[in-house]
Amino acid sequence: MTRVAVLGLGEAGGRLARDLRDAGVDVRGYDPAVAGGAPDAASAVEGSELVLSVNSAAVARAVAEAALPALADDALYADLNTSAPALKRGLAELVGPRLVDVALLGPVPAHGLATPALASGPLAAGFAAIVGPLGMPVAVVSDRAGDAAQRKLLRSVFMKGVATAAVESLAAAGRAGESAWLYDELAEVIGAPLLDRFLEGSRAHAVRRVEEMEAAAELLRELGVEPRMASASAAVLSELAKGEL
Repeated sequence: MTRVAVLGLGEAGGRLARDLRDAGVDVRGYDPAVAGGAPDAASAVEGSELVLSVNSAAVARAVAEAALPALADDALYADLNTSAPALKRGLAELVGPRLVDVALLGPVPAHGLATPALASGPLAAGFAAIVGPLGMPVAVVSDRAGDAAQRKLLRSVFMKGVATAAVESLAAAGRAGESAWLYDELAEVIGAPLLDRFLEGSRAHAVRRVEEMEAAAELLRELGVEPRMASASAAVLSELAKGEL
């Protein structure tokens, strides 16, 4: 039986851990904010064939440093955090070829282990071979860490841009007394299910998505593109996170 360590048991990590257990996997979880798991990251990682780091980009490196001493020579360390490619490449320098850059392409709390993912790094195919049979559809991008993160952020500029445009336009419509009319207009264009997903997801995950769009803006600057939409999306999400919109 495969043993998997899940580092970070928040909304996304907790759902992945539950789905893995339901699939018959021996799961060792660690999160300093959650009681009942392993006492520390190294204890969770020890003896695991696969490690899933599901944290924020701000602590991704610190988590990897804490886990690395207990990581077996043949184990994979998958970083599922949404961050700029430069951070993923830095993690690859720290962890070595066992680092797999994983980019999740949907809301994990809603889809769990069935969330589609991109993976890159020398052993990305090995990651896909482990989690694919457990229910996660994985597309291997390349053998270079950072490429999966780059694809996700390029996609996020559009997806979060449309979502935050809907949030902002409907906020204005509410003040103008035109909410119902505008909602129907937008739903006619993109469909009510997707519109509701944009609106609800933007509010529920505003804090995390601010970090995502800031990472996207960083990537665009590296590519020589002015991040007008990415920066605007981050600003709208920041207002949502503060309850100002």
